[in-house]
Amino acid sequence: MPGGASAEPALHQPANVGDAKNAATRYHDDGGYGRDIDAVTKAAGRWIARRAGEVARPAMVFDIDDTALSNWQVIEDDDYGRIIGGPCPALPERACGWAAWDLRAGTPAIVQTLALYREAKRLGIAVFFITGRGESQRGATVRNLAATGFGGYDGLAMVPRGAHFASAADFKAPQRAAIEAKGFRIIANIGDQPSDLAGGHAERRFLLPNPFYRIP
Repeated sequence: MPGGASAEPALHQPANVGDAKNAATRYHDDGGYGRDIDAVTKAAGRWIARRAGEVARPAMVFDIDDTALSNWQVIEDDDYGRIIGGPCPALPERACGWAAWDLRAGTPAIVQTLALYREAKRLGIAVFFITGRGESQRGATVRNLAATGFGGYDGLAMVPRGAHFASAADFKAPQRAAIEAKGFRIIANIGDQPSDLAGGHAERRFLLPNPFYRIP
């Protein structure tokens, strides 16, 4: 090469994990995350306000984790590791397994989603939760939803004991179909994972931001 310079080989590595974690933390802490949640929930609110009176038996589906309830504390404490098993604390500092975290029933509400939920109820929309949490967590989940203001819903679907799905969509889409089979029209479905929304059975889909983890 001229001047003795050498060409760097072309690399095809993905983004550095440490850099990605730092960027996700800044996104959360600097307010971008909250602003994006505002944008999505307000868009959903405008849609349901227009559509609710146009259909018979309107319904709306909500995911729970990082849609209705915020897991930011355990995400941060676990350094973005989605560790399912283990007590709280199981790891250095305050980290704990997600199952134990859920069973604490102390996960805070995402306030923008709570406002959307209340608006749906005010409009007379039937509200259903469909979650990837297991049936063994029903008691804690019901308590957590009630304590954070998500009361009066029309159904809570949870993964049956012993059931396993390759994708969350394989569980959630049939659950939405079952709601439709009862005569409801699902005018909106909101979640933080593409798999929350995949598979149809909703007029409109609203994807909340979540750069913190991915559920297939």
